[in-house]
Amino acid sequence: MRRVLILGSTGSIGTQALDVIRDRRDRFEVVGLSAGSNADAMAAQAAEFGVEHTALGADEAEQLVRDVDADVVLNGITGSVGLGPTLAALESGRTLALANKESLIVGGDLVTALAAPGQIVPVDSEHSALAQALRSGTRDEVRRLVLTASGGPFRGRRRDELAAVTPAEALAHPTWDMGRVVTTNSATLVNKGLEVIEAHLLFDVPYSEIDVVVHPQSIVHSMVEFSDGSTLAQASPPDMRLPISLGLDWPHRVPGVGVPLDWTAATSWTFEPLDDEAFPAVALAKQVGSAGRTYPAVFNAANEQAVDAFHEGRLGFLGILDTVAAVVDAHDAPASLTRAALSDAEAWARRTADQRIARR
Repeated sequence: MRRVLILGSTGSIGTQALDVIRDRRDRFEVVGLSAGSNADAMAAQAAEFGVEHTALGADEAEQLVRDVDADVVLNGITGSVGLGPTLAALESGRTLALANKESLIVGGDLVTALAAPGQIVPVDSEHSALAQALRSGTRDEVRRLVLTASGGPFRGRRRDELAAVTPAEALAHPTWDMGRVVTTNSATLVNKGLEVIEAHLLFDVPYSEIDVVVHPQSIVHSMVEFSDGSTLAQASPPDMRLPISLGLDWPHRVPGVGVPLDWTAATSWTFEPLDDEAFPAVALAKQVGSAGRTYPAVFNAANEQAVDAFHEGRLGFLGILDTVAAVVDAHDAPASLTRAALSDAEAWARRTADQRIARR
């Protein structure tokens, strides 16, 4: 029986985690829930699962992690506000099932320095796929990691064809049902850029050995190429319950959680190179990740401001990455990474992004 604390329980990851647990009460016990603001929905979840310990907001979630006895903390919070709960989970020695990629990306060395080997289990489908494939070889045998990207709703468009796209079009993801920020990030490919940084931090693979390939069918979730020329790919229908279940019970698989592919049906999968001119987010993220320190925090914070401005009609689609790149370029990172430095850098990035957007 694994005792599970779910942070962000009313969001996409949290509700799907509860779907996994609902019919497996002999395997999992929910001991705590947190939500950003949806108190009524969380209360209904707590009543259904018999949960006594709940919290609202990131600060209360961090305290909940420190107070509640759990084996696994699933961090499904959206945004860099998830950093505190991530650090608390690692400090407590609990397994961290990490869907809140921003906390790792922003926290960088602060997070990795606290993590024991195997303590962080990735929940993103791409990184879960990599973790599964990496079990087939040693670190010295890995030649490169290949992250797959659906390409989002604007796959195949040239840069000049993206200037007039609308928020509604950006939210029409062809494969996944996600929140506003993550879905928009998938349209700009910022999400894939963040995932490249995440892969580097999780698996200690240089950026030069991490590639992105466009795979519109979203069946192959990522691949590992080994030194002997072999490539191992993890393939399954696009259903987040599979990587979530692995995060909850790693390294064990949860029977029946997903529907397998039908290998008797005719099908085809395609792979395409990434268009860095139309979608420069991945290349920028590699630069930001290589620079380290507070640059990833600035990248993420500026992007969040720009995404909000886009949806509020104050910024065009192409202006999102233009704003992020300009803010990153203007940033002067401190010599060392601390939580205070991160907080200051994020605040500066948000102010600077807002100022640039207001001038456009």
